[in-house]
Amino acid sequence: MMDTAKSQKDYVGPTEINWDKLEKTKFFVVGAGLFTGVTVALYPISVVKTRLQVASAQTGERNAFSVIKGILKTDGVLGLYRGFGTSVAGAIPARIIFLTTLETTKVAALRMLEPFKLSEPTQAAIASGIAGMTASLSTQTVFVPVDVISQKLMVQGYSGHTTYNGGLDVVCKILKADGIRGLYRGFGLSVMTYSPSSAVWWASYGSSQRVIWRLVNQGSEHEGSAPSLWSVVSVQAAGGIFAGATASCITTPLDTIKTRLQVMGHEKRPSASQVVKSLIKDDGWSGFYRGLGPRFFSMSAWGTSMILAYEYLKRLCAKDE
Repeated sequence: MMDTAKSQKDYVGPTEINWDKLEKTKFFVVGAGLFTGVTVALYPISVVKTRLQVASAQTGERNAFSVIKGILKTDGVLGLYRGFGTSVAGAIPARIIFLTTLETTKVAALRMLEPFKLSEPTQAAIASGIAGMTASLSTQTVFVPVDVISQKLMVQGYSGHTTYNGGLDVVCKILKADGIRGLYRGFGLSVMTYSPSSAVWWASYGSSQRVIWRLVNQGSEHEGSAPSLWSVVSVQAAGGIFAGATASCITTPLDTIKTRLQVMGHEKRPSASQVVKSLIKDDGWSGFYRGLGPRFFSMSAWGTSMILAYEYLKRLCAKDE
């Protein structure tokens, strides 16, 4: 029994590169470019998801395909990248904070859990979940203003929303109407949405990798040898898909409420309870899952792409032993 557990652990170990084994400068510089590239590919999904979540009852575009068709008709391909510059500019410092907090917290959590002798999947789930939640909390002061600005740009001119002359115009109008607090509209809901979502995502990812390695029985067949790169990437991708699907199903209702709060015009200023009542009135309880399809696909695609890019980045920036 101990030999089997040892071989399974040995097979998971080589697929992970700890924080102390990374060249930090190279990690952040290369990572900024790598993650920006992934963002370029997947950003349109966020635009479609956001528009679906804020659409009024009178809007004819009720599914992702009609939203895409409408954007392309009025704005062309560039319409799918509304708010992209603001999002990327804010995402770089936010991601540095997130990844640093994630890795250092995960190491500390694993050390704290060692005396409890938990199974490896359970230990990984708890440590990764704690790290994911802590990392998300640490980035919200940067992320929320960026989220507010980029989402307003995503929906400008759509379904009665204000039109702006770029991100700076959004900031000026928000500050004029609501002061600095306007940039943190929906902060509480963002924390309630992204922190549990991040915890669920990283916990699911951390544990699912171990479970998948056990299911493929890698250790018992090839004890003493490292898994192939293809095997490692396949397991990481499967873990990313599972984590994204789980997190999206759990957190979509809060994300819908948060998005509506953040993009409403200054003159309306609805409360969270008013947004909830409006959603129920327009669509019933299913209104809380507006944009679930794009969000489900977004979190799965983002999660899988980002984790593969992240794991590749760690391999690329690993110190020579």
